[in-house]
Amino acid sequence: MSSPHGSGPYRPPTRVRPYALTSGRTEPAVDLPLEAVIETLSHNAHLDWPSGDIRTEILRLGTHRLSVAEIAAHLDRPLGMVRVVIGDLVVDGAMRMHITLTEQTSFSERRTLMERTLRGLRAL
Repeated sequence: MSSPHGSGPYRPPTRVRPYALTSGRTEPAVDLPLEAVIETLSHNAHLDWPSGDIRTEILRLGTHRLSVAEIAAHLDRPLGMVRVVIGDLVVDGAMRMHITLTEQTSFSERRTLMERTLRGLRAL
């Protein structure tokens, strides 16, 4: 069978489209900053998911207490899609988010967070 564009054999996509994993949603169910640290609470509660499910991978990475941005980078998936899935997992009680910045956060604390974030991104 040839490809829809007529150039060579047809190859099915290797990944599910991001909008299919989020049912077309583009915003997470909770306010989820990119720098928020995510922690897995109940990794074994969702063993009925199919092998290779993105939620399983996110829960696995959440055991290392990474930020939302770091999880997306490790999975090599779109940040928006990962935010939506993490939001669902937070609502389901499988994960907890730790907010790093508040209105009372000092300039020094904000700077330290930015430096840590840059170091983490460079390490990837």
